[in-house]
Amino acid sequence: MKNEKIKLFLVDDDAVFLKSLEIEFLQHADFDIETYPTGELCIKNLSHNPDVIILDYNLDGVDKTAMNGMETLDKIKATHPDISVVMLSSQDKIEVAVNCIHHRAFDYVVKSETAFTRLQKIITTIFKYKKMEKELNWYMERM
Repeated sequence: MKNEKIKLFLVDDDAVFLKSLEIEFLQHADFDIETYPTGELCIKNLSHNPDVIILDYNLDGVDKTAMNGMETLDKIKATHPDISVVMLSSQDKIEVAVNCIHHRAFDYVVKSETAFTRLQKIITTIFKYKKMEKELNWYMERM
């Protein structure tokens, strides 16, 4: 894989949480990070080709008419199915997690003290998976 920075979109309407997440990622790895307070702005900037999007489940804390995380996830997957999206929520409910996965999220993380560590591990897994997929495709093309 090229030695380019991983491009990460962080999307959350909680400005304090968003900033703390950005700081955590920048302190622990060399990411290229863009942050957005709404799903609409995230969608508008998909042309920046993020590798991974960490997306808040609710997204309507500031603007009640804003798209929620599930609507945003569906729009991302409709136009950019290869972008890995990790849903983030304060809701610790299995049905919410299952619904996110059903809508093609890569994973679901509950906002907590361990959320950042989980997100780091998931991003590592995403890139191992993408690398294996590339190698498999390369192999299949030569058969």
